[in-house]
Parts: sequence; C-alpha cells; structure tokens
Amino acid sequence: MELKPIKSNCTELKLNDYVVLFSYETPVAYYDRKTDKYYKTSTKWSRTTSKHINEWLKDRALLNQEAIEVSQEVLNGLIK
Repeated sequence: MELKPIKSNCTELKLNDYVVLFSYETPVAYYDRKTDKYYKTSTKWSRTTSKHINEWLKDRALLNQEAIEVSQEVLNGLIK
C-alpha cells in the first residue's frame, strides 16, 4: 500500500489491484489494474471534488476510454 498526496485535499492510494483517488477523506474514483479500466463515483459531490476527479482522469490521458460511473458504495467497499 502506498499513499501519495497529489495536491491539497487530493490523495492517491495504491493498493494491490487498485489505485484509488480520494478527495478530502472520500474515495471518489479508481483504476483497476486487472481490467485496465477507470471508474468514478456517480454521486455528485462539491465543485472541488468534481475538479479533483476530472483532473485525475485527464492526467491519465483517457483519450479513447471514458471512466465508468459506479455507486459510492462500490468505492467505499474498495477500502474496507
């Protein structure tokens, strides 16, 4: 497990099969290394959290791939 601060109130947590993006203390997006797909929460959070998600996905150059929306419960389950 590796914790990497990206910017203020935005952190990336690397687990075995997943890279999880946290905005403040909430997991809001992740990358599944096994399937090579990106996922993001379907919950509408604050403008800042939306910006964190969009910048994180943009930084990964998702040119031909959209992030798949999943429920917040899926993201919460990754870290339990």
